[in-house]
Amino acid sequence: NKQASTQAAADFRWRGTDVTRLEGFTDSVLGFAITLLVVSLDVPNTFDELLRALRGFVPFGLCFAYLVFLWYQHYLYFRRYGLNTTFVLWCNTALLFVILMYVYPLKFLANYLLDGLIGLGAPGPDGSGLTPPLVAEDQLHILMIVYGLGFVAVRGMFLILYLYAYRQRGNLELTALERFDTLTTIGGNAINVAVGCLSIGIAAWGGAGAASLAGWTYLLLFPLLTAPAMAA
Repeated sequence: NKQASTQAAADFRWRGTDVTRLEGFTDSVLGFAITLLVVSLDVPNTFDELLRALRGFVPFGLCFAYLVFLWYQHYLYFRRYGLNTTFVLWCNTALLFVILMYVYPLKFLANYLLDGLIGLGAPGPDGSGLTPPLVAEDQLHILMIVYGLGFVAVRGMFLILYLYAYRQRGNLELTALERFDTLTTIGGNAINVAVGCLSIGIAAWGGAGAASLAGWTYLLLFPLLTAPAMAA
């Protein structure tokens, strides 16, 4: 139930107390991924360039927040389970590879959505307005497929890592509450993977006309992830 889940999170014994070389390497790679999101490396020289930079701060902030969230999930995993086996090494390497490949589609989509929502890409009266990300109507579903594949891959790697941790529950001497919290996290990652796959399927089989529906599909995560806790 909800009380048990909260108690499990609070009482989860940390088995990883020291920062390992694997975690240090992960922090470096995630730092590099954030660098790839930087709005601009140059100081604006004109007001139009300043506007372009300001337009990039909001999508940068959204992408930055998501990467920090992934870092925190990674941090909790290694603090709670302290696993440094060869299997975890390869899974962690695959996770970092996927995140680096995921950064540009994530930033591109964030910029595209921001332009669509508040019109920052609309040209001004003199035609000197900001240039929005260029995506043809018949390419939108491909963009959603690319984004979805990255989303599923990231959440899928976390799912595999937590499944492995649960498989090692005997060696780790997980308590009943810790097992419950681990299973809850596994369920959450499985829901993320399932919704991502659904979005990919809609975009792939629905074509250009289904791109918007594929995007709205991710809103299913809110009721699916919160309903079990509210019902408990």
